Amino acid sequence: MQNTFIQAYPKLLQSSVAVAGLWLAHGDEPLLSQWLIDALRPHWRAQNYAIKRIELISVKSWQEVLSELGSQSLFDDASAVIVTGNHKPDKAVIAGLERFAVEAQTGAHSHSVLWLTPKQDKRSQSSKWFAPFAQYGTVIDCNLYNEQQRQQLLQIQAQKFGLRLSQEAWQLLMSHTEHHLLSAYQTLWRLSYLFAPQLATSNSDNNEDNEHYNSFTQPVNNVALDIADLQAALVSDAQFSVFDLSDAMLAGNSTQVAKIMFQLKSTDEPTTLVLWAISKDMRQIIQLLDGQDPQALGIWRSKQGLYQQACRRQSKEQTSEWPALLYRCDQAIKGLIRQPAWELLLQAALELAGKRLFAMR
Repeated sequence: MQNTFIQAYPKLLQSSVAVAGLWLAHGDEPLLSQWLIDALRPHWRAQNYAIKRIELISVKSWQEVLSELGSQSLFDDASAVIVTGNHKPDKAVIAGLERFAVEAQTGAHSHSVLWLTPKQDKRSQSSKWFAPFAQYGTVIDCNLYNEQQRQQLLQIQAQKFGLRLSQEAWQLLMSHTEHHLLSAYQTLWRLSYLFAPQLATSNSDNNEDNEHYNSFTQPVNNVALDIADLQAALVSDAQFSVFDLSDAMLAGNSTQVAKIMFQLKSTDEPTTLVLWAISKDMRQIIQLLDGQDPQALGIWRSKQGLYQQACRRQSKEQTSEWPALLYRCDQAIKGLIRQPAWELLLQAALELAGKRLFAMR
């Protein structure tokens, strides 16, 4: 049986689900994999499963999985094995998994296997190793393919947090978090402590088993939030990190750079950490202008466009002066020169963003 995450997840939050047999979840969104485990764990515990984790470091690791399923604890009714890693089972293990799945269907045992893998394309899904999971088990596609699915999942999480957002508030939330699932989820979590603190506290006090059942299946008086509530919360909760500074510098947003720098200073962010972020980006821009490959430099694909944008604002003549500026920042941080460290750091950050304050000397 094959399902998308949005189809399977709400059902797993219900009070009774058969969990024995083979499960495979594939996708490139780690948060969905974690939500899947969180949804299954109460069912495993309710049925007195011993929960184990096994990482596949080679094909031979599958023998450890089968061995674990063959052992029986005196204190547990069955085992739930969470398997991570992308090593595919060989022919003998495939046969063993197929027997395991068929026996689970007939009720010969109650063991459960959940294998978490990266996204599998259509070719992989037609492979022999995939067949036991698709034919005798449950396959869950842990990928989101449109914004509607993302919002559906976040609405479930909002309900669990005791929140109900208006459509305008949802639009603001998705825009503010740039349609990033983890950022949106973290924002909902913070909102729950601002607007529904009693529910948030009671959820954190619940044990793991009851939390998932109670928060979804039992009706709660959700707190309604409109766009004004969300705007006020986002402003009051605005916190920046050096990673936000990096994005603003690379994008050439000098106003945002200055805003973040003043916030970092007011919250006593370590000057050495700020200098690290600035110098890292400056070094990588210099290397890119020298013709080096962004992947070889370890630049994430999602940020390569920002670095290319930053490179177009600079020239080799300008970047040749950066090492001296970074050296002065380091001296100021160590107290070796009188110029304030934050003043020099702001100068360097704006220089990277394409806004030169003073002529270099």
